[in-house]
This record gives sequence, C-alpha cells and structure tokens, in this order.
Amino acid sequence: MCEPGSDRLASCRYKPSTLRAMYLAYIDESGDDGASGSKSYALGCVMVDATTWPKTFDALISFRRFVRARFGIPVRAELKANYLLRNGGPLRQTPLSEHARRALYRSHMRVQAKLGMTAFAVVIDKQKAIAKFSQGRATSDIAWEYLLQRLERRAHYEKTEILLIHDEGDAFAVRGRARKARRAGTAGSAFGTGILSRPFTRLLDDPVPRDSKQSYFLQLADLDAYAAFRRLYPVQQLPAGRTSVVPQTMWDELGGALFTRVRRAVAAPAIVPGP
Repeated sequence: MCEPGSDRLASCRYKPSTLRAMYLAYIDESGDDGASGSKSYALGCVMVDATTWPKTFDALISFRRFVRARFGIPVRAELKANYLLRNGGPLRQTPLSEHARRALYRSHMRVQAKLGMTAFAVVIDKQKAIAKFSQGRATSDIAWEYLLQRLERRAHYEKTEILLIHDEGDAFAVRGRARKARRAGTAGSAFGTGILSRPFTRLLDDPVPRDSKQSYFLQLADLDAYAAFRRLYPVQQLPAGRTSVVPQTMWDELGGALFTRVRRAVAAPAIVPGP
C-alpha cells in the first residue's frame, strides 16, 4: 500500500484519478525594465511537478553537493548568471576560470532534464516593444503577459493547476498581472482573427514572492533567462584567448527539459520572442 510516508513511495504507481499533477512555476528575470540598459528583458520559467517536488528538491541538494566537491562552492551559496559571468557573489572568494564557469553553468542547465523539470523563456526586444506598444507600458508587463498566456495553455490542455513562485521584488505588480490573467486573460488567435478570451482559471492563489537566495529553483530560472537571451543575442566577438561563459548554444543544454510546446522553432526552441 502506498502511504505518503512510505519508503516505497518511489515505486508506487498512482492512478490518474488518485493523484493528478500540479505544477510549481518558478520565474526569474534577466535584464532591466527601462528603455536604456540591456537590449532585452527576459523571463525564465522552470516548472516542477508538485507530486515529485520533495524528491526533486532532495536530488537538487545532492547536485549542489557535487558542485561543492568539484568547484568549491558552498551548498547554500546563491548561484545566478551575473555571478558566473563576472566571478561575483560566492565566487569572489574562490574565483574560477572562464572554462570552469562555463562548465558550472552547463551543469545547471543539464541537470534540469535529469530531474524531470521543464523550462521555457520569454525574451522581449525592448526597442521593438517601445515601437509597438505605448511607451507607458513596462517591458516587464509585456513579458509577463506572454508568460502567463503560455502557462494558461499548459494548465488548460493538461487539466491541471499552476502556482507561481517568483523572485521577490515588484510583488505588487506581479500579483496584479496574475489577478488580471485569472479574470480577464487573453491570447491572440492563431488564425489572425483577433483577440481570444483565455482567463487563467487554473491559476492557484496569488503568486508567491521568494528570495532567490533561498530557492535553488529560482536560481535555475535566472540562469535559464540569461541563456535564452544569449540564444537570441549571442556574444559577437571576444578578445583573443577569452572564452564565452554563456555561448549561444548554452540554451540547448536544457535538452529534454525544453518545453517546446510554447514554441517549436528549431533556431530557438521553447523561447517566446516578442513583440
């Protein structure tokens, strides 16, 4: 018999009517929201099946122990794209070579498929967004609209629920966007016939803000967001002898974790470009 506390839980097979998947969607950003600064604004989204979350989390801790053994980085240290690019954060004490940081970044991308996660990203070209939409609309608002539309479609087709967990910051704005999507969500018609009503009725509660320092999953979402940006906007040229920590192909290291249902394009699978 399969009990929640049983050591045999991993071998239990549940009937769909007994246990249905729910997804925890972890979301983090890359780039800034202003008209100047970064060329784009990106959101990375890592989705974890709630029914397997405890085992996935334990496996992620084991992965971080491997990272400590190989790279000397504490298990609880926060690892984000900006730190790996510039030897920042926990890497200040024990700087790594560009080759080592590239390997460290790649290992975080590859582990997501191994642990059964799925991921996609939204990358907004800020200048195009300003030209298409009113200048009073924040780029982050556009990115979140695209992201929520894709999550709503997954919840709809898989008949499941989704809970949003995002890096703390502008929690008020994120909450407002989620509430709007729940009641008045829309999506463009695939046949170009206008806007369709797609309320995100399977969105659970308000989004949960978390400090990314306390969440391995949010750190993965941050790495995914930057890798998606580099997939569309690769580094053009490096000085002689330098190695790109995040080359254009880094996004492809997600492999089986790529949630290609949001976009199947061969050049950039699972990346929703906009506008």
